[in-house]
Amino acid sequence: MTAPPLTKVAFTDDQGDVETLWAFDLGDGRYKLDSTPWYQYGVSYQDIVLAVDRDGQLHFDRVIIKSGYRTLRVRSNNAVPQSLLDSVVALGCKYEGANPAFVGIDVPANVELSTAADLLIASGLEWEYADPTYEQIYGPEA
Repeated sequence: MTAPPLTKVAFTDDQGDVETLWAFDLGDGRYKLDSTPWYQYGVSYQDIVLAVDRDGQLHFDRVIIKSGYRTLRVRSNNAVPQSLLDSVVALGCKYEGANPAFVGIDVPANVELSTAADLLIASGLEWEYADPTYEQIYGPEA
């Protein structure tokens, strides 16, 4: 069986910055993300999203189905240590780097988000929750 064709879907943040993510075209305006979001919040690897064509470019409209993946991001002044990335993979997660110092981590549904977060806390590196966000997990007052 042949995989659906890959295309780029543009995501625009509140400041107008655009990130494009690879996605499989499922038809009827639906796309399954095949990239790790490095800058967008509220979307994760393999989420199914609705996108609309504007002037020949697909633009994100909304998430239709959550994949079960969650997204964490880690930053370093230098390259993120390979030992940390190896530990992330050993948990059952995958990662994709925007560059060696900025990495998105895809946490599947069968891995406790807190376990992956504990690895990042122990690393001492700067990191964040991207999907769900910190506020979605702990509330806006946290």
